[in-house]
Amino acid sequence: MSVPLKKPIEEPHVGDVATTMHMIGANARAAARILAAIGAIEKERAIWAMAHAVRAATPAILAANGEDVAEAEKAGATSAFVDRLRLDDKRVAAMADGIDAVAALPDPVGAVMSAWDRPNGMRIERVRVPLGVIGIIYESRPNVTADAGTLGLKAGNAVILRGGSDSFRSSRAIHAAIVAGLSGAGIPETAIQLVPTRDRDAVGLMLGGLDGAIDVLVPRGGKELVARVQTEARLPVFAHLDGNCHVYVDKAADPAMAQSIVLNSKMRRTGICGAAETLLIDQNAAPTLLVPLVRMLIDAGCEVRGDRNVEAADPRVKRATDEDWSTEYLDAIIAVKLVDGVDEAIAHVERYGSHHTDAIVTADRVAAEKFLGRVDSAIVLHNASTQFADGGEFGFGAEIGIATGRLHARGPVGVEQLTTFKYRVHGSGQTRP
Repeated sequence: MSVPLKKPIEEPHVGDVATTMHMIGANARAAARILAAIGAIEKERAIWAMAHAVRAATPAILAANGEDVAEAEKAGATSAFVDRLRLDDKRVAAMADGIDAVAALPDPVGAVMSAWDRPNGMRIERVRVPLGVIGIIYESRPNVTADAGTLGLKAGNAVILRGGSDSFRSSRAIHAAIVAGLSGAGIPETAIQLVPTRDRDAVGLMLGGLDGAIDVLVPRGGKELVARVQTEARLPVFAHLDGNCHVYVDKAADPAMAQSIVLNSKMRRTGICGAAETLLIDQNAAPTLLVPLVRMLIDAGCEVRGDRNVEAADPRVKRATDEDWSTEYLDAIIAVKLVDGVDEAIAHVERYGSHHTDAIVTADRVAAEKFLGRVDSAIVLHNASTQFADGGEFGFGAEIGIATGRLHARGPVGVEQLTTFKYRVHGSGQTRP
Protein backbone atom coordinates (compact mmCIF):
# COMPACT_ATOMS: atom_id res chain seq x y z
CA MET A 1 0.00 0.00 0.00
CA SER A 2 1.24 3.50 -0.79
CA VAL A 3 0.76 6.22 1.80
CA PRO A 4 1.20 9.95 1.00
CA LEU A 5 3.21 10.94 4.07
CA LYS A 6 6.06 13.42 4.06
CA LYS A 7 9.43 11.80 3.58
CA PRO A 8 11.94 12.21 6.39
CA ILE A 9 14.57 14.88 5.97
CA GLU A 10 17.74 13.24 4.73
CA GLU A 11 20.23 16.11 4.63
CA PRO A 12 22.74 16.30 7.51
CA HIS A 13 22.39 20.08 7.77
CA VAL A 14 18.81 20.70 8.76
CA GLY A 15 18.68 24.36 9.74
CA ASP A 16 16.20 24.84 12.56
CA VAL A 17 16.57 21.72 14.71
CA ALA A 18 13.33 22.27 16.63
CA THR A 19 11.26 22.57 13.46
CA THR A 20 12.88 19.48 12.01
CA MET A 21 12.37 17.40 15.14
CA HIS A 22 8.73 18.36 15.56
CA MET A 23 8.08 17.44 11.94
CA ILE A 24 9.75 14.08 12.54
CA GLY A 25 7.53 13.58 15.58
CA ALA A 26 4.36 14.46 13.66
CA ASN A 27 5.32 12.12 10.81
CA ALA A 28 6.06 9.31 13.27
CA ARG A 29 2.70 9.70 14.98
CA ALA A 30 0.92 9.57 11.63
CA ALA A 31 2.92 6.51 10.60
CA ALA A 32 2.16 4.77 13.91
CA ARG A 33 -1.56 5.01 13.25
CA ILE A 34 -1.07 3.32 9.90
CA LEU A 35 1.29 0.65 11.21
CA ALA A 36 -1.17 -0.36 13.93
CA ALA A 37 -3.56 -1.47 11.19
CA ILE A 38 -1.01 -3.21 8.95
CA GLY A 39 -1.20 -6.98 8.90
CA ALA A 40 1.49 -9.47 9.84
CA ILE A 41 2.20 -10.50 6.24
CA GLU A 42 2.75 -6.91 5.09
CA LYS A 43 5.17 -6.24 7.94
CA GLU A 44 7.00 -9.49 7.29
CA ARG A 45 7.46 -8.66 3.60
CA ALA A 46 8.75 -5.20 4.47
CA ILE A 47 11.30 -6.63 6.91
CA TRP A 48 12.51 -9.19 4.37
CA ALA A 49 12.93 -6.31 1.93
CA MET A 50 14.91 -4.36 4.52
CA ALA A 51 17.30 -7.28 5.01
CA HIS A 52 17.79 -7.60 1.25
CA ALA A 53 18.45 -3.86 0.95
CA VAL A 54 21.05 -3.94 3.75
CA ARG A 55 22.92 -6.77 2.02
CA ALA A 56 22.82 -4.91 -1.29
CA ALA A 57 24.11 -1.75 0.39
CA THR A 58 27.08 -3.45 2.08
CA PRO A 59 29.74 -1.54 0.08
CA ALA A 60 28.12 1.82 0.86
CA ILE A 61 27.69 0.93 4.54
CA LEU A 62 31.32 -0.16 4.88
CA ALA A 63 32.58 2.95 3.09
CA ALA A 64 30.61 5.19 5.46
CA ASN A 65 31.76 3.18 8.45
CA GLY A 66 35.36 3.46 7.33
CA GLU A 67 35.07 7.25 7.54
CA ASP A 68 33.57 7.02 11.04
CA VAL A 69 36.30 4.65 12.23
CA ALA A 70 39.07 6.83 10.77
CA GLU A 71 37.62 9.88 12.52
CA ALA A 72 37.36 8.02 15.84
CA GLU A 73 40.93 6.72 15.63
CA LYS A 74 42.21 10.18 14.76
CA ALA A 75 40.42 11.52 17.84
CA GLY A 76 42.20 8.98 20.04
CA ALA A 77 39.27 6.63 20.74
CA THR A 78 40.06 3.48 22.71
CA SER A 79 40.40 0.14 20.93
CA ALA A 80 37.24 -1.09 22.68
CA PHE A 81 35.28 1.93 21.44
CA VAL A 82 36.55 1.43 17.89
CA ASP A 83 35.58 -2.25 18.07
CA ARG A 84 32.01 -1.28 18.97
CA LEU A 85 31.96 1.17 16.08
CA ARG A 86 33.66 -0.91 13.40
CA LEU A 87 31.72 -2.88 10.79
CA ASP A 88 33.04 -5.46 8.36
CA ASP A 89 31.46 -7.84 5.85
CA LYS A 90 30.75 -10.38 8.57
CA ARG A 91 29.08 -7.86 10.89
CA VAL A 92 26.93 -6.38 8.13
CA ALA A 93 25.90 -9.91 7.11
CA ALA A 94 25.03 -10.65 10.75
CA MET A 95 22.99 -7.44 10.84
CA ALA A 96 21.00 -8.57 7.80
CA ASP A 97 20.61 -12.07 9.26
CA GLY A 98 19.23 -10.47 12.43
CA ILE A 99 16.65 -8.60 10.36
CA ASP A 100 15.66 -11.89 8.70
CA ALA A 101 15.34 -13.53 12.13
CA VAL A 102 12.96 -10.81 13.30
CA ALA A 103 10.90 -11.20 10.13
CA ALA A 104 10.45 -14.89 10.92
CA LEU A 105 9.22 -14.29 14.47
CA PRO A 106 5.51 -14.60 15.26
CA ASP A 107 3.75 -11.23 15.03
CA PRO A 108 2.99 -10.15 18.60
CA VAL A 109 0.31 -7.61 17.65
CA GLY A 110 -3.17 -8.96 18.23
CA ALA A 111 -1.95 -12.01 20.15
CA VAL A 112 -4.30 -12.95 23.00
CA MET A 113 -2.15 -13.09 26.14
CA SER A 114 -4.94 -14.51 28.31
CA ALA A 115 -8.71 -14.85 28.25
CA TRP A 116 -11.40 -15.71 30.77
CA ASP A 117 -15.17 -15.82 31.18
CA ARG A 118 -17.07 -13.95 33.87
CA PRO A 119 -20.14 -15.34 35.71
CA ASN A 120 -22.33 -12.80 33.87
CA GLY A 121 -21.37 -14.32 30.51
CA MET A 122 -18.87 -11.66 29.39
CA ARG A 123 -15.59 -12.85 27.89
CA ILE A 124 -12.48 -10.76 28.61
CA GLU A 125 -9.27 -10.94 26.58
CA ARG A 126 -5.90 -9.31 27.20
CA VAL A 127 -4.46 -8.53 23.77
CA ARG A 128 -1.05 -7.23 22.66
CA VAL A 129 -0.98 -3.86 20.90
CA PRO A 130 1.86 -1.57 19.75
CA LEU A 131 3.32 1.01 22.10
CA GLY A 132 3.00 3.68 19.40
CA VAL A 133 6.12 5.78 18.75
CA ILE A 134 9.45 4.70 20.24
CA GLY A 135 12.39 7.08 20.53
CA ILE A 136 15.78 5.39 20.66
CA ILE A 137 18.93 7.30 21.64
CA TYR A 138 22.13 5.34 21.24
CA GLU A 139 25.88 5.69 20.98
CA SER A 140 28.66 4.27 18.80
CA ARG A 141 26.98 0.99 17.75
CA PRO A 142 25.68 1.51 14.19
CA ASN A 143 23.98 -1.92 14.13
CA VAL A 144 21.40 -0.56 16.58
CA THR A 145 20.00 1.40 13.65
CA ALA A 146 18.94 -1.83 11.98
CA ASP A 147 18.04 -3.76 15.13
CA ALA A 148 15.88 -1.05 16.67
CA GLY A 149 14.15 -0.10 13.44
CA THR A 150 13.32 -3.70 12.63
CA LEU A 151 12.06 -4.63 16.09
CA GLY A 152 9.95 -1.50 16.32
CA LEU A 153 8.32 -2.17 12.95
CA LYS A 154 7.64 -5.84 13.76
CA ALA A 155 5.81 -4.73 16.91
CA GLY A 156 3.75 -2.22 14.90
CA ASN A 157 5.54 0.89 16.18
CA ALA A 158 6.97 3.91 14.43
CA VAL A 159 10.59 4.54 15.44
CA ILE A 160 12.67 7.69 15.79
CA LEU A 161 16.39 6.90 15.90
CA ARG A 162 19.03 9.25 17.24
CA GLY A 163 22.40 7.60 16.72
CA GLY A 164 25.73 8.65 18.14
CA SER A 165 27.80 11.38 16.55
CA ASP A 166 30.70 8.94 16.17
CA SER A 167 28.60 6.56 14.04
CA PHE A 168 26.68 9.26 12.17
CA ARG A 169 27.76 8.28 8.64
CA SER A 170 27.35 4.55 9.29
CA SER A 171 23.86 4.99 10.72
CA ARG A 172 22.83 7.15 7.76
CA ALA A 173 24.00 4.49 5.30
CA ILE A 174 22.17 1.71 7.17
CA HIS A 175 19.05 3.84 7.48
CA ALA A 176 19.08 4.62 3.76
CA ALA A 177 19.05 0.89 3.03
CA ILE A 178 16.23 0.29 5.50
CA VAL A 179 14.14 3.06 3.98
CA ALA A 180 14.70 1.61 0.51
CA GLY A 181 13.32 -1.69 1.78
CA LEU A 182 10.31 -0.01 3.38
CA SER A 183 9.54 1.98 0.26
CA GLY A 184 9.78 -1.05 -1.97
CA ALA A 185 7.34 -2.91 0.26
CA GLY A 186 4.82 -0.04 0.33
CA ILE A 187 5.30 0.83 4.01
CA PRO A 188 5.54 4.54 4.96
CA GLU A 189 9.17 5.63 4.95
CA THR A 190 8.40 7.63 8.07
CA ALA A 191 7.85 4.38 9.96
CA ILE A 192 11.59 4.43 10.74
CA GLN A 193 13.20 7.87 10.86
CA LEU A 194 16.78 8.81 11.66
CA VAL A 195 17.48 12.19 13.25
CA PRO A 196 19.50 13.90 10.48
CA THR A 197 21.75 16.03 12.66
CA ARG A 198 24.47 15.61 15.27
CA ASP A 199 23.17 18.67 17.12
CA ARG A 200 22.68 17.74 20.77
CA ASP A 201 19.57 19.90 20.97
CA ALA A 202 17.82 17.09 19.09
CA VAL A 203 18.29 14.82 22.12
CA GLY A 204 16.80 17.43 24.45
CA LEU A 205 13.76 17.76 22.20
CA MET A 206 13.27 13.98 22.20
CA LEU A 207 13.50 13.94 26.00
CA GLY A 208 10.64 16.42 26.01
CA GLY A 209 8.53 14.03 23.97
CA LEU A 210 8.11 16.17 20.83
CA ASP A 211 4.71 17.50 21.92
CA GLY A 212 3.47 14.06 22.91
CA ALA A 213 4.58 12.35 19.71
CA ILE A 214 6.90 9.88 21.49
CA ASP A 215 5.40 7.27 23.82
CA VAL A 216 8.55 5.73 25.27
CA LEU A 217 12.32 6.33 25.16
CA VAL A 218 15.05 3.71 25.05
CA PRO A 219 18.58 4.96 25.79
CA ARG A 220 21.49 2.72 24.88
CA GLY A 221 24.93 3.96 25.75
CA GLY A 222 27.23 4.99 28.56
CA LYS A 223 26.41 6.15 32.07
CA GLU A 224 26.32 9.83 31.11
CA LEU A 225 23.75 9.30 28.36
CA VAL A 226 21.51 7.06 30.45
CA ALA A 227 21.75 9.39 33.46
CA ARG A 228 20.76 12.38 31.33
CA VAL A 229 17.81 10.54 29.83
CA GLN A 230 16.56 9.34 33.22
CA THR A 231 16.96 12.82 34.73
CA GLU A 232 15.47 14.93 31.94
CA ALA A 233 12.94 12.68 30.20
CA ARG A 234 9.29 13.65 30.55
CA LEU A 235 8.01 10.30 29.37
CA PRO A 236 8.58 6.62 30.23
CA VAL A 237 12.11 5.22 29.80
CA PHE A 238 13.38 1.66 29.33
CA ALA A 239 16.71 2.11 31.09
CA HIS A 240 19.78 0.30 29.82
CA LEU A 241 22.39 0.89 32.51
CA ASP A 242 26.04 -0.12 32.43
CA GLY A 243 26.94 -3.79 32.40
CA ASN A 244 29.08 -4.42 35.48
CA CYS A 245 28.75 -8.17 35.03
CA HIS A 246 30.18 -10.84 37.35
CA VAL A 247 31.25 -14.45 37.09
CA TYR A 248 31.39 -16.34 40.39
CA VAL A 249 33.43 -19.57 40.35
CA ASP A 250 32.22 -21.78 43.17
CA LYS A 251 34.27 -24.42 45.02
CA ALA A 252 32.22 -27.09 43.21
CA ALA A 253 33.04 -25.74 39.75
CA ASP A 254 34.47 -28.02 37.11
CA PRO A 255 37.98 -26.56 36.49
CA ALA A 256 37.91 -26.89 32.70
CA MET A 257 34.41 -25.44 32.51
CA ALA A 258 35.37 -22.57 34.78
CA GLN A 259 38.33 -21.63 32.59
CA SER A 260 36.27 -21.82 29.40
CA ILE A 261 33.40 -19.73 30.77
CA VAL A 262 35.61 -17.10 32.40
CA LEU A 263 37.74 -16.64 29.27
CA ASN A 264 34.71 -16.37 27.00
CA SER A 265 32.82 -14.08 29.39
CA LYS A 266 35.69 -11.60 29.47
CA MET A 267 37.58 -11.89 26.21
CA ARG A 268 35.18 -12.94 23.43
CA ARG A 269 34.27 -9.28 22.95
CA THR A 270 35.43 -6.97 25.69
CA GLY A 271 33.48 -3.93 24.51
CA ILE A 272 29.94 -5.27 24.86
CA CYS A 273 27.68 -4.79 27.87
CA GLY A 274 27.56 -8.54 28.58
CA ALA A 275 31.32 -8.82 29.03
CA ALA A 276 32.38 -9.90 32.53
CA GLU A 277 34.07 -7.12 34.47
CA THR A 278 34.58 -8.87 37.82
CA LEU A 279 35.62 -12.44 38.60
CA LEU A 280 34.75 -13.76 42.06
CA ILE A 281 36.44 -16.99 43.17
CA ASP A 282 35.42 -19.10 46.15
CA GLN A 283 38.38 -19.05 48.53
CA ASN A 284 37.93 -22.81 48.97
CA ALA A 285 38.62 -23.22 45.24
CA ALA A 286 41.63 -20.90 45.26
CA PRO A 287 44.30 -23.60 45.82
CA THR A 288 43.41 -25.27 42.52
CA LEU A 289 41.72 -22.56 40.43
CA LEU A 290 43.15 -19.15 41.32
CA VAL A 291 46.54 -19.41 39.62
CA PRO A 292 45.25 -21.14 36.44
CA LEU A 293 42.43 -18.61 36.00
CA VAL A 294 44.61 -15.56 36.58
CA ARG A 295 47.41 -16.89 34.37
CA MET A 296 44.93 -17.76 31.61
CA LEU A 297 43.46 -14.25 31.57
CA ILE A 298 46.83 -12.49 31.58
CA ASP A 299 48.24 -14.78 28.89
CA ALA A 300 45.15 -13.95 26.78
CA GLY A 301 46.03 -10.25 26.97
CA CYS A 302 43.75 -9.26 29.85
CA GLU A 303 44.97 -6.97 32.63
CA VAL A 304 44.06 -8.41 36.04
CA ARG A 305 43.44 -6.18 39.04
CA GLY A 306 43.06 -8.14 42.23
CA ASP A 307 42.87 -8.07 46.00
CA ARG A 308 45.91 -9.07 48.10
CA ASN A 309 45.30 -12.79 47.66
CA VAL A 310 45.00 -12.49 43.91
CA GLU A 311 48.00 -10.18 43.74
CA ALA A 312 50.08 -12.87 45.42
CA ALA A 313 49.06 -15.45 42.82
CA ASP A 314 50.93 -13.82 39.93
CA PRO A 315 53.44 -10.95 39.90
CA ARG A 316 51.71 -9.45 36.87
CA VAL A 317 48.51 -8.73 38.82
CA LYS A 318 47.88 -5.08 39.71
CA ARG A 319 46.34 -4.07 43.05
CA ALA A 320 42.61 -3.40 42.76
CA THR A 321 41.07 -0.25 44.24
CA ASP A 322 37.55 0.15 45.58
CA GLU A 323 36.61 1.82 42.30
CA ASP A 324 37.53 -1.29 40.32
CA TRP A 325 34.70 -3.34 41.85
CA SER A 326 32.08 -1.00 40.37
CA THR A 327 33.75 -0.25 37.03
CA GLU A 328 32.48 -1.29 33.61
CA TYR A 329 35.80 -1.42 31.75
CA LEU A 330 34.55 -2.38 28.27
CA ASP A 331 38.16 -3.33 27.69
CA ALA A 332 40.60 -6.18 28.35
CA ILE A 333 40.68 -5.51 32.10
CA ILE A 334 39.05 -7.52 34.88
CA ALA A 335 38.84 -7.19 38.66
CA VAL A 336 39.35 -10.45 40.60
CA LYS A 337 38.52 -11.17 44.24
CA LEU A 338 38.36 -14.15 46.57
CA VAL A 339 35.08 -14.54 48.48
CA ASP A 340 33.90 -16.79 51.27
CA GLY A 341 31.40 -18.89 49.35
CA VAL A 342 28.20 -18.15 47.49
CA ASP A 343 26.71 -15.89 50.18
CA GLU A 344 29.61 -13.44 50.04
CA ALA A 345 29.55 -13.59 46.24
CA ILE A 346 25.87 -12.63 46.26
CA ALA A 347 26.56 -9.80 48.71
CA HIS A 348 29.36 -8.47 46.50
CA VAL A 349 27.16 -8.52 43.41
CA GLU A 350 24.38 -6.75 45.30
CA ARG A 351 26.75 -4.02 46.47
CA TYR A 352 28.69 -3.38 43.27
CA GLY A 353 26.64 -4.84 40.42
CA SER A 354 24.43 -3.01 37.94
CA HIS A 355 21.59 -5.57 37.83
CA HIS A 356 22.55 -6.49 34.27
CA THR A 357 24.02 -10.02 33.93
CA ASP A 358 25.75 -12.29 36.45
CA ALA A 359 26.82 -15.94 36.30
CA ILE A 360 27.74 -18.78 38.64
CA VAL A 361 29.91 -21.74 37.67
CA THR A 362 29.25 -24.75 39.90
CA ALA A 363 28.17 -28.38 39.95
CA ASP A 364 26.38 -27.76 43.26
CA ARG A 365 22.69 -27.40 42.48
CA VAL A 366 21.90 -25.88 45.89
CA ALA A 367 24.53 -23.16 45.43
CA ALA A 368 23.29 -22.53 41.89
CA GLU A 369 19.67 -22.17 42.98
CA LYS A 370 20.66 -19.80 45.78
CA PHE A 371 22.63 -17.60 43.35
CA LEU A 372 19.89 -17.63 40.68
CA GLY A 373 17.21 -16.88 43.22
CA ARG A 374 18.93 -14.14 45.24
CA VAL A 375 20.94 -12.21 42.63
CA ASP A 376 18.60 -9.44 41.52
CA SER A 377 19.82 -8.99 37.96
CA ALA A 378 17.92 -8.95 34.68
CA ILE A 379 19.84 -12.04 33.56
CA VAL A 380 21.40 -14.70 35.80
CA LEU A 381 23.18 -17.72 34.36
CA HIS A 382 24.32 -21.09 35.66
CA ASN A 383 27.31 -22.67 33.92
CA ALA A 384 27.17 -20.36 30.89
CA SER A 385 29.03 -17.29 29.66
CA THR A 386 27.74 -13.80 30.42
CA GLN A 387 28.17 -13.04 26.71
CA PHE A 388 24.85 -14.80 26.12
CA ALA A 389 23.21 -11.58 27.38
CA ASP A 390 21.89 -10.83 23.93
CA GLY A 391 18.45 -10.78 22.37
CA GLY A 392 19.55 -12.86 19.40
CA GLU A 393 20.86 -15.57 21.72
CA PHE A 394 17.54 -15.54 23.57
CA GLY A 395 15.71 -16.23 20.31
CA PHE A 396 14.38 -12.68 20.01
CA GLY A 397 16.04 -12.15 16.63
CA ALA A 398 17.66 -8.94 17.84
CA GLU A 399 17.37 -6.48 20.70
CA ILE A 400 17.30 -2.76 21.34
CA GLY A 401 19.20 -3.21 24.59
CA ILE A 402 19.19 -4.91 27.96
CA ALA A 403 16.71 -3.23 30.28
CA THR A 404 17.96 -3.26 33.85
CA GLY A 405 14.91 -1.68 35.48
CA ARG A 406 11.94 -3.53 36.92
CA LEU A 407 8.95 -2.02 35.13
CA HIS A 408 7.45 -3.28 31.87
CA ALA A 409 10.62 -4.58 30.19
CA ARG A 410 13.57 -6.35 31.80
CA GLY A 411 16.48 -8.11 30.14
CA PRO A 412 16.74 -8.16 26.33
CA VAL A 413 14.22 -5.76 24.83
CA GLY A 414 12.79 -7.56 21.83
CA VAL A 415 9.55 -7.56 19.88
CA GLU A 416 7.21 -8.55 22.72
CA GLN A 417 8.75 -5.97 25.06
CA LEU A 418 7.91 -3.27 22.50
CA THR A 419 4.20 -3.91 22.90
CA THR A 420 1.68 -3.15 25.59
CA PHE A 421 -1.82 -4.56 25.93
CA LYS A 422 -5.46 -3.66 26.04
CA TYR A 423 -8.57 -5.52 27.16
CA ARG A 424 -11.25 -6.65 24.73
CA VAL A 425 -14.55 -7.44 26.37
CA HIS A 426 -17.24 -9.42 24.52
CA GLY A 427 -20.76 -9.19 25.85
CA SER A 428 -24.28 -10.16 24.85
CA GLY A 429 -26.20 -7.21 26.17
CA GLN A 430 -25.01 -7.21 29.79
CA THR A 431 -25.61 -4.10 31.91
CA ARG A 432 -24.26 -3.47 35.37
CA PRO A 433 -26.84 -3.48 38.19
